[in-house]
Amino acid sequence: MPQLNPAPWLFIMLTSWLTFSLILQPKLLLFAPTNSPSNKTLPTTKPYSWDWPWT
Repeated sequence: MPQLNPAPWLFIMLTSWLTFSLILQPKLLLFAPTNSPSNKTLPTTKPYSWDWPWT
């Protein structure tokens, strides 16, 4: 069964994973988010009771 042979794809997978984790990921983490979260609190709404027609 050729799909159980790790020789063709194992090296490619490890190389791509190491490339992403060592080179690309630190560069991507340097970007600042465009919309920073704010500390504004949302107004709380009072829950209202539901008038069920059958009760």
